[in-house]
Amino acid sequence: MHNPPHPGVIIKELCLEPLGLTITDAAEALGVSRKTLSSIINGKAGISPEMAVRLSIAFNTSSESWLNQQTQYDLWLAELSRKDLNVTPLNAA
Repeated sequence: MHNPPHPGVIIKELCLEPLGLTITDAAEALGVSRKTLSSIINGKAGISPEMAVRLSIAFNTSSESWLNQQTQYDLWLAELSRKDLNVTPLNAA
């Protein structure tokens, strides 16, 4: 599995920068606080289902694509610690 970018990187580089939007402008358009959007863009918070819907409306994308990006990122992080998990494989008799 490759290293997928945090969805905040996608928002910044593919949505905000091409439109010349600041975080403040985008947050206002999304109906969220600047702090909320900044946390996502800086990788400190993830995209919730509600935020996925907001992003889909604002940028004419699908909410599923935003949630899929978040899931891929979260799974990649979890896989990094796979060897540290204390799990016993179960097999059918």
